[in-house]
Amino acid sequence: MTQSVLGTIVLGYRPLWNRQRETSGIQLFIEVDPVHPADARHLLRTLEETWTPQSPPLLLSPQTPQLLRELLEHAPAKAPWIEVKSEWLDDLAILQAVFAAHERGLFLVWRGKSDQLPDPEVAACFEKCLLTLAPEDALQALSDSVLNQSKAPTPRDSPVLSEQLYEGIASRALMRYCLDQRQAQALCGWPEDDVLHDYRHQGIPASHEVVAKLLRVVRADEPMEVIEQIMSQDPVLVYRFLAHANSPTLGLQSGIDSLRRALMMIGYTSLGHWLQQQLPAAQDDIDLKPVKSAIVMRAHLMEMLLDSGEEHELRREVYLCGLFSQLDTLLGEPLGTAVQTLPLSERIFEATVAHTGPYEPSLALATAMECEDTRQTRLLCEQHEMDIEEVNRVLLRTLAAIYVKPANGGFGERRRRSRSHTFGS
Repeated sequence: MTQSVLGTIVLGYRPLWNRQRETSGIQLFIEVDPVHPADARHLLRTLEETWTPQSPPLLLSPQTPQLLRELLEHAPAKAPWIEVKSEWLDDLAILQAVFAAHERGLFLVWRGKSDQLPDPEVAACFEKCLLTLAPEDALQALSDSVLNQSKAPTPRDSPVLSEQLYEGIASRALMRYCLDQRQAQALCGWPEDDVLHDYRHQGIPASHEVVAKLLRVVRADEPMEVIEQIMSQDPVLVYRFLAHANSPTLGLQSGIDSLRRALMMIGYTSLGHWLQQQLPAAQDDIDLKPVKSAIVMRAHLMEMLLDSGEEHELRREVYLCGLFSQLDTLLGEPLGTAVQTLPLSERIFEATVAHTGPYEPSLALATAMECEDTRQTRLLCEQHEMDIEEVNRVLLRTLAAIYVKPANGGFGERRRRSRSHTFGS
């Protein structure tokens, strides 16, 4: 029996966040099994079969020069974007493959430091660049952002190029400068720690946008499935609603441990009243959207990773486990305290706090796959005897189902741009 290509690689991912702080694409890291070489053609066919027109655009980031060369040689013009690390262009075979791929119409992304851009001939092969700001460029950008806020003239050209991709942005001020002032196309990764720093004493507010949307669907008597799906996009709101449902003042049945049960017990009228009470304290800090969205992605992946069969209640419990896995960062209190406040399943506490129990392998794996380093993913699969092929397949299915809103200048706009445009122009 022929082995699937998904059994010979290890995948990781990173969302690309646009100016609206929404997912505009996915960077897919591809590590080759050191024992079994990957079939690039098979991999491209698998991606084509998994992805739909509604799936987020893909940026493929091969982790070995050999896989990169094979992707460059075999990918058709309609293939996803392919990343090329700057240091690998020293290999003549890869450089020639880049020129040939460019001639075939592939969309290539140059990845490197902002102070080491390639010469114009090589730059012309790339539609975009994925840049890491050099320390001096980051300092200049931060200085320019302050000048911009004070309406003072910028003394020199900015080191941040418009319509490009950036990674390694750890500062909230620098993130805003790149996206809002310099019109960067997207950030790979998000300065989560710096964004959350402002909320370290009071916790993250619920999303005003989500609360308002819920009020509209409740008043329209939309099905409970719709209400549950919308509320599940905000872990803070779900936590507060479950706390409300279990409060003694309501006099409801004790021990409501799931969002669906809480919604059914409270009903439309009481839910509408509670949502109305949440509006004054709810906020729409746009910089928090990627933080919450990343947690929701983890919850979806964890739900898909655990073989919960057709038991919908179990699937909801697994999703809730992933959704609450970072409550400490959202609420500004120890995770154990936050989780134990609610009458949740013991399995959720075991996975999130004690790192044991039946859900722990799925939570650990879903967390490990959120980065470029795939070594931990491989180790976890071996440790828990999880099939790497199935794990990779679940990840692709989960990422392919992420809904990306169309936005001007977003990552998904790339194929409508002129082929004469390059980042070096």
